[in-house]
Amino acid sequence: MITIPVALGERSYDVLVGFGARHRLLEVLPIGVQRAVVVTQAAIGVEVDPGVEHQVLTIGAGEAEKDLETIEDLCRRFAQYGLTRGDVVVAVGGGMVTDVAGFAAAVYHRGVPVVHVSTTLLGQIDAAIGGKTGVNLPEGKNLVGAFWQPSAVLCDTEVLATLPPREYRSGLGEMAKYRFLGAPDLLDLPLDERVAACVRIKADVVASDEREGGRRAILNYGHTLAHALEIATDFEVMHGECVAIGLIYAAELAWRLGRIDRRRVDEHRATVGAYDLPMSLPPGVDVEELLPLFARDKKAVRGVTFVLDGPNGVEAVTGVDERFVREALEAVR
Repeated sequence: MITIPVALGERSYDVLVGFGARHRLLEVLPIGVQRAVVVTQAAIGVEVDPGVEHQVLTIGAGEAEKDLETIEDLCRRFAQYGLTRGDVVVAVGGGMVTDVAGFAAAVYHRGVPVVHVSTTLLGQIDAAIGGKTGVNLPEGKNLVGAFWQPSAVLCDTEVLATLPPREYRSGLGEMAKYRFLGAPDLLDLPLDERVAACVRIKADVVASDEREGGRRAILNYGHTLAHALEIATDFEVMHGECVAIGLIYAAELAWRLGRIDRRRVDEHRATVGAYDLPMSLPPGVDVEELLPLFARDKKAVRGVTFVLDGPNGVEAVTGVDERFVREALEAVR
């Protein structure tokens, strides 16, 4: 088992990565917990034993269920069970489950502990770590949420073998991102070490910028276009697939701004291609629909913000001429 600390002072916790990590759940529960609520989805099929009295609550699948109505329903069921701040919420599932359960835990009784048991590749290397929780509005993705750090995260690589091929490939889109955030050539590593390498980078970034006031924005590399594509396609294109396209787009835009050379653009294309991920806009996507969606991205505090590669590495960039934004979109059409 590989243990990676997320150093946040009093809110510090460990991420355990390895085969069978879910069986370590009792060890990582907060001290003194007497009861637990396990939040999961019916189709996940991963059972956990918190080792204390518990109730299993299921939520719906798909982005349409990632909304405030689901949060209200969960919180009401917490109340009916009699959950208190001395108990714990255990989220078992992918990024949708950890986002929703984490947000419900953050707002119920103004905060109850939560432990994430991540069951997807995308969740293990990204969504379950760092304390960002939230749900969608019709106007945009993850627009309502809270920062609520888990007490622990368990990344069980054993369950990854049960993922549908497309779900696993979606996780590879996030993994490809880490190539440009300092990870080695991950394809040469065993699976546990690949996951751990991504977790170490995310843990380091989160420890340096817990509430996304600066450096943490680099974790959104490829996501400005990705989030817009998810909305424009009504989430028919999976998150990691959108991130892969977003990485190519970000490279094309950075090149047009003189931040990187063509060789670096080619490196992005080669990396995404090595993971067998898409590199162009899905058929039927209207460029004119994407442009206003950029402005709804959470990073857009001072106008549309892109996370772009450059001489100082990946960083947030504002004030980009719309002409270059459009040209880069044409390059990935």
